[in-house]
Amino acid sequence: MNLRLIEIREKDLPLVKEIYDYYIVHSTATFHTKELSVEELKDTITIAHPKYKSFLIEYDGEISGYCYFAPYKKREAYDRSAEVTIYLNPEFGGRGIGKETMIRLEQIALENDIYVLLGIITGSNVASIKLFENCGYEKCAHFKEVGEKFGQILDVVAYQKIIRE
Repeated sequence: MNLRLIEIREKDLPLVKEIYDYYIVHSTATFHTKELSVEELKDTITIAHPKYKSFLIEYDGEISGYCYFAPYKKREAYDRSAEVTIYLNPEFGGRGIGKETMIRLEQIALENDIYVLLGIITGSNVASIKLFENCGYEKCAHFKEVGEKFGQILDVVAYQKIIRE
């Protein structure tokens, strides 16, 4: 597959914002209800962090999405774990890009001493749940009725994979 992960730089944040804004406005994949500013986005997307990296996803020469690692919690004992997130431009879904991205992210995680990856997903996000399950992640939690967006009461599910070799 002709796919590259390119570390996100500050100049890339407007593009990341454009992709994320789509999901804020049109889906329950995120619990943000209002578009974020580029400055607010910096709270989520790390730039040049040595451990928790963020990437643009390039597929066949086009930016098809972005992905990143985030600390599971900001306490040192959790440093062996990270939350993993992937957002694809909607027109790039169903091509195997998410799965290939996940495979590459798992390798990068291992190189950065991250051994447990977590996916925190809206319970109705069937495509993301399917991606994590197809990549060998196991459901480890189900939080019922914890969010509300577009008049819908939403669950959150957590998936995890221990990737240590």
